[in-house]
Amino acid sequence: MFESLQDKLQKVFKQISNRGKLSEADVDAALREVRLALLESDVNFKVVKDFIGRVRERAVGAEVMRSLTPAQQVIKIVHEELIATLGAPARLNLDGPTPHVVMLIGLQGSGKTTTAAKLALLLKKSNHRPLLVAADTRRPAAIEQLQVLGRQLDIPVHAEDGRVPPPDICANALKVARQQAHDVVILDTAGRLHIDEELMRELVQVKSKTNPREVLLVADAMTGQDAVRVAESFHQHVGLTGLILTKVDGDARGGAAISIRSVTGVPIKFLGVGEKPSDLEPFHPDRLASRILGMGDVLTLIERAQSSLDQERAIKAGERLLAGEFDLEDFLGQLREIKKMGPLHQLLELLPGMSRLARDITPEVTDTQLKRTEAIISSMTREERRNPRLLNASRKRRVAQGSGTSVQEVNELLVQFRQMQRMMKQLGDIRKQRGLGSFLSGLGLR
Repeated sequence: MFESLQDKLQKVFKQISNRGKLSEADVDAALREVRLALLESDVNFKVVKDFIGRVRERAVGAEVMRSLTPAQQVIKIVHEELIATLGAPARLNLDGPTPHVVMLIGLQGSGKTTTAAKLALLLKKSNHRPLLVAADTRRPAAIEQLQVLGRQLDIPVHAEDGRVPPPDICANALKVARQQAHDVVILDTAGRLHIDEELMRELVQVKSKTNPREVLLVADAMTGQDAVRVAESFHQHVGLTGLILTKVDGDARGGAAISIRSVTGVPIKFLGVGEKPSDLEPFHPDRLASRILGMGDVLTLIERAQSSLDQERAIKAGERLLAGEFDLEDFLGQLREIKKMGPLHQLLELLPGMSRLARDITPEVTDTQLKRTEAIISSMTREERRNPRLLNASRKRRVAQGSGTSVQEVNELLVQFRQMQRMMKQLGDIRKQRGLGSFLSGLGLR
């Protein structure tokens, strides 16, 4: 989402990094470029003005001018002020007596229904017992969509006849939740293509009857500054406690994410980062700021690995890799494990300095390559995967035919795999010689 902003900010920082001491004029010139980059990325004008003012006040002070590394100090200040603009991290308020009610509101098309299911799955993984409530009786198929998602995720859904008023549906759902010991109730309310008085009256009635602990606006990040205006309007009429930004994996310019917290005063609590039910992440301002500045987000990468990968299997595979015993059977297993963490281009974006490479690799290309590699290895027998030297010309033809590829592609995979084996074996030997400790502990897997 922040590709253009990343490129422009990194260009500015590269220019000032090439200088020694920075003058006040140097700082002003750099901040003019930063201001332009933020405005072109659709950040609210007032937010940009306040942000640049805070950065300049610190950047022309003693902490930068007397520093041995003034450019790095400026980058550090920009990073810190960006975190301050994005706001402090905020968790769901699930304190007090149960059931806790979480009310989702927003315009039609913002992704409320799928977000409700994603949030329920996230809470279920945290040992909560959520109940989804289909309170959107106006959009055709909204009730059925939520019921389908509930069945897929094994999460119960409370739904009633579409002629029952939504406030009554929500009130009845609370009674069901108490009877069935659900500790969180998630209300999927109706939306409109635009804000109107009828919608607001209905939402106020739902809020009055259910007394929700959280009122979360689901806003589409692709709408840019419209998302900020929508958030202001809903906050004024209903009273928000938090925001969920959806479609942040798209090609939006990112201004809404930076602006919305400052303009509304309401914290962002979650980001929708994809279409899968698991693609909802808690919002961490410091991590998003690091991504915007091209510093990566290793903590999120580690969390994805810990939640998606089989830890014991990953450790054993890592030890075999460094010992030079890693075979295609292991490689196939790890390939399938990595696919659980999300698209490859998304994982690359979380690594420091890899955001540009991630943009050069289109999702379609990476998905196709991974599927092709998996198909080739899957077309081998177990003995061939464990001992690729068994693959003579006739066996390679059989593998190519079975995987829908060519013998040349099979050969290329085998060559690349042998190169990786040799490289990792050398790394393992160096680790033993120098006593560098566990390679895997550095990845947070131990």
